[in-house]
Amino acid sequence: MDLFIVITLALLAIMGIVVGVSNDAVNFLNSAFGSKAASRRVILSIAGLGVMVGVMTSSGMMDVARSGVFYPAMFSYEEIMILFLGMMLSNIILLDIYNSLGLPTSTTVSLVFGLLGSAMALALYNIWGGGSDASLGEYINSGNAFAIVSGILLSVVLAFFAGHLLMYLSRLIFSFRYHKIFNRFGALWCGITVAGIIYFTVFKGLKSTTLIPVVIKDFVNDNTSLSLLILWVGSSALLWVLQRFKVNILRVSILAGTFSLALAFAGNDLVNFIGVPYAGYDSYMLAHSSAEPITSMEALSNPTVANFWIMFAAGLIMVVTLFTSKKAMRVIETERKLSSQSEEAPLNSDATVAARGIVRGARALSEAINAITPKRVTAWIDTRFEQLSEEERGDVNYDLIRATVNLTAAAILISIGTQLKLPLSTTYVVFMVSMGSSLADRAWGRESAVYRITGVTTVIMGWFVTALGGFIIALGVTLILVFGGKIAIIAVTVLCVLLLIKSNFAPKKSDDNANADSATTAITDALKLSPEEALIAYIEHVCSSMERVTLIYDRTIVAVFKENRKVLKDMVREAEEFYHSTRQQKYEIMPLLRSLQENDVTTGHYYVQVVDYISETSKALLHITRPCYKHIDNNHTGLTKEQVYDLKRINDRVEEIFNEINEMLRTRSFSRMDHILNKRDEMFGLIDEVMQNQLRRLRDMGGSSSANMLFFNILTETKTMVLHSRNIMKSLEHFVHFK
Repeated sequence: MDLFIVITLALLAIMGIVVGVSNDAVNFLNSAFGSKAASRRVILSIAGLGVMVGVMTSSGMMDVARSGVFYPAMFSYEEIMILFLGMMLSNIILLDIYNSLGLPTSTTVSLVFGLLGSAMALALYNIWGGGSDASLGEYINSGNAFAIVSGILLSVVLAFFAGHLLMYLSRLIFSFRYHKIFNRFGALWCGITVAGIIYFTVFKGLKSTTLIPVVIKDFVNDNTSLSLLILWVGSSALLWVLQRFKVNILRVSILAGTFSLALAFAGNDLVNFIGVPYAGYDSYMLAHSSAEPITSMEALSNPTVANFWIMFAAGLIMVVTLFTSKKAMRVIETERKLSSQSEEAPLNSDATVAARGIVRGARALSEAINAITPKRVTAWIDTRFEQLSEEERGDVNYDLIRATVNLTAAAILISIGTQLKLPLSTTYVVFMVSMGSSLADRAWGRESAVYRITGVTTVIMGWFVTALGGFIIALGVTLILVFGGKIAIIAVTVLCVLLLIKSNFAPKKSDDNANADSATTAITDALKLSPEEALIAYIEHVCSSMERVTLIYDRTIVAVFKENRKVLKDMVREAEEFYHSTRQQKYEIMPLLRSLQENDVTTGHYYVQVVDYISETSKALLHITRPCYKHIDNNHTGLTKEQVYDLKRINDRVEEIFNEINEMLRTRSFSRMDHILNKRDEMFGLIDEVMQNQLRRLRDMGGSSSANMLFFNILTETKTMVLHSRNIMKSLEHFVHFK
């Protein structure tokens, strides 16, 4: 059985690397991609090199998985193997649950609290069931666990303020129009970042490596200030020379920072992926090299001596995943959107009460500071933060200055954590540095601040929930393995492997996501097209939107007839996705309107109308699907035969009108607009007739109040939805005519 556990841990380690790198690549790629410092291939190559160097020098962090939160001497060989397997299996269950719910996770947090939960389960089993005289404190390394957790929490605060302070000072020096002053002093500024990266990454983060001569390491350790000065002068001189040869040294700094951050990521996070399986392998080798049964795994407390080939293979898998994972490219978008310099940054979430309070408090504090600051100073500071126009900024999320600050601050903080053998969450650090720098850059304007803060707090709360969830799941899974024996081990392992395959490797339905992506990017794509191409693209978008409305409405009405809860739940989800995507278009429409030529102002007016009517149509559709699902989900009385008959008549008319609208969109012919208007009026007359019939039935027979309210709600929102659908066509007709 122990061989089965070792093989299982090895397979889970491989899968963990693939999944982990796909999710965490954003940590060291975001700044380079967001600022477009180089081509995709160059960025990935430099990051891959940093990953390999970091992996080959990260053996010290493996001690966290072996003895970071528990005392291995208190566990036997059999128990330690159950502990490691329980932690890995619970981690899979945790990730599957969080992926299903769409919640963010941190691999560092799940590792620490997963190990803590598994160790706690075995300790309680020994104390309560095994008759052990030891206390819980003798099993759990509470002091070290507290230091690790405190380090993670402290890193969140430090990362935010470090990113904010460094970005604020950098922007005061260079402003957004930095090219002129940067030609004079840029080498000195970039020299600071390069010197800091070299010192903390190479001389501190890699102090255990044999690649650096002992004499040099001793000199650096004994003469810190002098070493930093030498590094700064040397780096600045080299960058000045490169600058004279017309080399963009900001791009050099960003690529150096990407290498450093990838190195720090690999050195700090590799333990999250293979630390537990590696410890299990070492335990297996220790047990089979001993002639007597091992009752204490105290040997795991010794420093890890890394196996070169295991580390090399792990690094190779990470690099291959980096180049081939499409998911790694997609996850970058969340952080880039939250930290984007654009005021119309994509924002899909509703603002929370806490976010509104924070924004109000920040505004009050800002006004108080401005009141005591001399007006000349305030005016000068405002000139340093004067934003670039969209034409000047180009198609980037932020400029090279901010990308350099992000990379420098994050790389230094993570390198310090690695030096102290604290498994900092690179997700925490990089994300909070990016948020701090974007706040300092005044990217959080009044139009978007409350939504950005909502996004940030949602991500942070997700990390804290990960800790609680990881602990509880690991505790439960490990207890199941202990009490269930071999059968439980095999059963839970098979279940978790199936979950892992389903969540990360099985084909997923993409229709809904494709529709949502199409809706949210229609306006953005129009900016990149010629006027004629943009017209065709947007008509196609409106057509797909109307076809989606038709499908959701028809399936909802039919599902209400049949009281099909599952279909109604799916329709609510699709209606919500459609509604949020149409809301997003309102945020994205401003850049397009600004790009219109003078003779396109009238066109822009109708364009705004089309977007607004689609949004109102989606809202009416959502107000139909939600009550329908709630009614059936609460097991209320179904609709009567008369109500079903009337709704079928309404549904047939709606489908007829929508089919004609969709046909007009596909053919781009609006000659039958009057016919659509007549159809709409006829349907409105039918709705009035149906309402009167229902009022008579209420007087004569009564019936279920909830069913009657649902019936009236469907009729009212259907009328609203059709009204806005016809308005869409009218505005689109004017839009095409003036275009």
